[in-house]
Amino acid sequence: QVQLVESGGGLVQAGGSLRLSCTASGRTASAYAMGWFRQAPGKEREFVVAISWNGGSTNYADSVKGRFTISRDNAKNTVYLQMNSLRPEDTAVYYCAARSGGIYYKRTRDYPYWGQGTQVTVSS
Repeated sequence: QVQLVESGGGLVQAGGSLRLSCTASGRTASAYAMGWFRQAPGKEREFVVAISWNGGSTNYADSVKGRFTISRDNAKNTVYLQMNSLRPEDTAVYYCAARSGGIYYKRTRDYPYWGQGTQVTVSS
C-alpha cells in the first residue's frame, strides 16, 4: 500500500527547466523502485525513468537521456525529476509510480501504485 503525490509541473519555454517532486507514504521500502511516466493527449502513457531506492540504480528512456535526471531523498521519501533543455514534445502529464522489485520494467501494468499526475507544458 503506497500513496504518491506529484508536484512541480507548470508552463515553461523551450530550453527551460522544471523539477518535479513525488512524495510517497505508506509501505514504501528500499526494495521499491520509483518511476516517472508521461502521457500526452491522445497518446499512450510512456516510461521516462526509474530509480531503485535500495541501490540507487537508474534506467532512463532514450528520449530523455542527457536532459532529465532522477534523484532521491530517502529521509523525505521523495523522488525528484530534474528536467532540463525541455522541448515542446516533452509536453505531457507526468506521473509518479512505484513497484516492488527491479527498475528494468517499462509497462504501466508493471507499476501497481500511481500518483494523480502533474501537467508539464513546454511552449515553442
